[in-house]
Amino acid sequence: MGRPVFFIASEMFPFAKTGGLGDVLGALPPMLSRIGVNVSVILPFYRLTNNRHKTQQIYSRVPVGYPWAPITADAHKIIFNGMPVYFIERAEYFDRAAYYNTHKGDYFDNAERFIFFCRAALALIRNLGEPPSVIHCHDWQTGLLAAYLEHYRQIDPFWNDTRSMFTVHNLAFQGRFSSRLFDNCGLPDEAWNMDGVEFFGDLNMLKAGLNYASKITTVSPSYAEEILTPEFGYGMDGVLRRRANDLSGILNGVNYSIWSPEISRYLPRHYSAGDLSGKRVCKEALLTELDLSPHLLDRPVFGFIGRLREQKGIDVLYGILPQLMRHDIGIVVLGEGDAKFEETSQRFALEYPGRYASIVKYTEALAHRVQAGCDSFLMPSRYEPCGLTQMYALRYGTPPIATAVGGLRDTITSWPDPQATGFTFDECSGEQLLEAVLTAMHLWEDSPDLWREMVLRAMKMDFSWERSAASYIKIYEELEGRSFKRKYW
Repeated sequence: MGRPVFFIASEMFPFAKTGGLGDVLGALPPMLSRIGVNVSVILPFYRLTNNRHKTQQIYSRVPVGYPWAPITADAHKIIFNGMPVYFIERAEYFDRAAYYNTHKGDYFDNAERFIFFCRAALALIRNLGEPPSVIHCHDWQTGLLAAYLEHYRQIDPFWNDTRSMFTVHNLAFQGRFSSRLFDNCGLPDEAWNMDGVEFFGDLNMLKAGLNYASKITTVSPSYAEEILTPEFGYGMDGVLRRRANDLSGILNGVNYSIWSPEISRYLPRHYSAGDLSGKRVCKEALLTELDLSPHLLDRPVFGFIGRLREQKGIDVLYGILPQLMRHDIGIVVLGEGDAKFEETSQRFALEYPGRYASIVKYTEALAHRVQAGCDSFLMPSRYEPCGLTQMYALRYGTPPIATAVGGLRDTITSWPDPQATGFTFDECSGEQLLEAVLTAMHLWEDSPDLWREMVLRAMKMDFSWERSAASYIKIYEELEGRSFKRKYW
């Protein structure tokens, strides 16, 4: 593909990351670039990015026109893994301590911030001078891009051959805001309807992406099926059923150059499927680091890494935790989120000293050490579009215990299947989670040979990005090769 594909997103590791979106953007575009796709990325220029990375300013005062006519943006550039990454700078929007929110809640002006970002990204592309083949947008923060592209195509021939693709990483987060924000966002009045950006009287940015993108993808085949139903569709199932022919589920991959116990720079000892001795060293080091009892070296330790939110089932885990702790096991919880869950986690650390560790933050280094040092990994999610941590756990020889939803169902083969790599259960309930954890515990205690075989199977699973990248390229080629017929205005 000669003409560029532009990825536009609110996160990309190592420049900005709060979760899986950042990891995906940090791995997929570089993989596509290595394969030969002409890839560029556009991101906001957050304070944290500016503090940690040296970039080159390439444009000053690019006209954006939102929220009022004279408004402009500056643009920066860095070469990352051989491809250009651009940053949109506007201090009042992005020079903040966090990306989207604080413990008090979301930033009050998130709508304005990402309306501005979408318009500025297209203004930057126009300034660069080469029409893209595809603009690949991600999650609600960039959903309006597809609608803007439809509009711009009608008034500027520069965009005539540019298609859009919208990837949903989590349908529950939709960017739903007051209707007043539509008035000067730059879209024509015709876009304000149920087949456009309007959702029960509000502006819905994710819905814009679903309605106007040439193609829609999400991050696992099972999740692509689930979101067509009212249970998982979060009010968008009707839109998605109408667009079903344009919807694909492509499983995320793992960047094994970062997430592998054979090479991770964060581990005290490397290990592999051929030599597991380092995993015990990692466990002992983790117990010491987190001030957990040394006797847990010979007891199963279960880890949880993720946002402390109901989506992740953390409330279900907390509900059965007293029952679990009667079995003399260890539990490590790494993550931050809702204040009530953070407080509960800290309380359990006081109730079960030496056996429960609570780390209310996220660090990349500790995430690697928790994956390596635990015996099994907990993911009792109510829904999970793809999930990356369970794939990391598989590679680290830490069989996951997970709800059989979305990408968890696509990546874990459940015990007692002869090819089992972990444990799944059907419903996110305390009863089923407790049963699954106890099943894993008894297998670990009573059948070490079977447990070791499961660990080795898990470590040999391959979820590298090459396969996923090939699926994206196929869609790009479909978009580049077809005539554009859909009209909205």
